[in-house]
Amino acid sequence: MLQIDLSGKLALVTGASGELGRVIARTLAECGTDVAVHYCGSREKAEQTAETVRSFGRRALVVQADVTDSDSVQAMQRIVKEELGSVNLIVANAVIQYPWTSILAQPLADFESQFASCAMQTVHLAKAFLPDMIAQHYGRYVAINTECAAMAEPGVGAYTAGKRALDGVVRCLAKEVGKDGITVNQVAPGWTISERDRTNHTEQAPEYEATVPLGRRGTDQEIANMTAFLLSDLASFTTGAYIPVSGGRVMPAI
Repeated sequence: MLQIDLSGKLALVTGASGELGRVIARTLAECGTDVAVHYCGSREKAEQTAETVRSFGRRALVVQADVTDSDSVQAMQRIVKEELGSVNLIVANAVIQYPWTSILAQPLADFESQFASCAMQTVHLAKAFLPDMIAQHYGRYVAINTECAAMAEPGVGAYTAGKRALDGVVRCLAKEVGKDGITVNQVAPGWTISERDRTNHTEQAPEYEATVPLGRRGTDQEIANMTAFLLSDLASFTTGAYIPVSGGRVMPAI
């Protein structure tokens, strides 16, 4: 029976204090990996995530950084390496949140923040963490993208632009470090049910669900499952992929 086994590995999950990040970190711990739990501003939630990781018998380190700032990411890398060792697995999940509106009404700063927290996050993480992976001739990098990058719908111009820029960086990076035994992939969620939805009873969205071939919204756990798969050796020959987890709402063409 196939199992996702990440034992002996160390993962960094950015945005691990957030709705999706918490579930990804927990799932990776269930699969056997230690986790560096990154946060920017929500330390209390990050500590809760770390306690969940430790409940599976795994090591956890809470670490703060601004993923849009090179020096901050480099400092995070040094702290994680000193406390836990070299990172094998990276999940780039953090993103700056902002109010969505039309391109004409959207403040320019929002376009800049999305580029910084999507595309440049991956650049900063790669420069900080991939040298150790290259030295080990092993590594897995998963960036959390979005169905919006493919759909390009009204009202999400800044988010779409930032995530499409991320896509370009990831595809180039995959080609650059493949020879070093490192895979680089993207998971692209649809509109996902999170713990906030379960608490507020907002899981149902009939208008959106009508556009999904599988007829429902996906869950945070389903996103985490795909992420864990891509981080595992079950996906050792998959790199440069943009994989929608959107119930068929996005179907990349060949």
